[in-house]
Amino acid sequence: MLYDLPIRYIEPVYRPPSEAQSLILPVTDGCSWNQCTFCEMYTDPGKRFRARDEAEVLTALARLGERGAPGIRRVFLADGDALVLPTRRLLTILAAIREHLPQVHRVSSYCLPRNLRKKSVAELIELAEAGLKLAYVGAESGDDGVLERVRKGETFASTREALEKLGQAGISRSVMILNGLGGRALSQAHAAHSAELANATQPEFLATLVVSFPLGEARFRAAFPEWEPLGIPDLLAEMEHFISRLELKRTVFRSDHASNWLSLRGNLPTDQDKLLAQLRAAIADPAHAPLRPAWARGL
Repeated sequence: MLYDLPIRYIEPVYRPPSEAQSLILPVTDGCSWNQCTFCEMYTDPGKRFRARDEAEVLTALARLGERGAPGIRRVFLADGDALVLPTRRLLTILAAIREHLPQVHRVSSYCLPRNLRKKSVAELIELAEAGLKLAYVGAESGDDGVLERVRKGETFASTREALEKLGQAGISRSVMILNGLGGRALSQAHAAHSAELANATQPEFLATLVVSFPLGEARFRAAFPEWEPLGIPDLLAEMEHFISRLELKRTVFRSDHASNWLSLRGNLPTDQDKLLAQLRAAIADPAHAPLRPAWARGL
């Protein structure tokens, strides 16, 4: 979707795996927070945060509409946290999507919890009614000690508040937790409190990735010098600890991102026992577990 489109992209362009077939529509560049030490997505100078000019976004949508664009059924608002924009501007963009791309049935976005502090539930209901159906929230952890050490700028309470607001507005939540983020010392607390966060908010979608540092660990360790990485057995044990504590009523669970050593997929609570059995089998006999080879992790 990045080629032959009347849209100005600044590479690299990031989007959730489930948005692979979506139109990526930048409404901001970069991330308004951009201080998380584990995240390298928006550290390039070209990704310095700014809101895209509204006229540029609306013109791109009008030109797409002129082309017909029949294959565009989903739109993902990029970059790192489109919901930082004022509600009025977001409503204008959503209205333009409806006008020029009437076949679109889902609009989604990344969402930092901090960006909902000044947005009321009533405003979020307006956005939902205008077409915003799904928000991807990188909670990373439910443990305040972990969140402080990785400079997330959030707490258990602030993330919970944001997820509850979205839920009250009828916007589906896709929550991501980073396996291994707390290192060896905080692994148990990270797993337990992340499960507690999920239980408290009941997200429609829940995913885990394994923390990784393709550009090196220096930036991360500067703020978390005592961090010790988890080996594969410990990462799996942390996942077992996390999933065993989940008390979800209706959540789609995915742990099949390229970073994950063991691919897991299921619906919770229906498949909880199956997922735990897969994890426990891999922990007990890793030599015969269907682990993803290191070369295939695509990081």
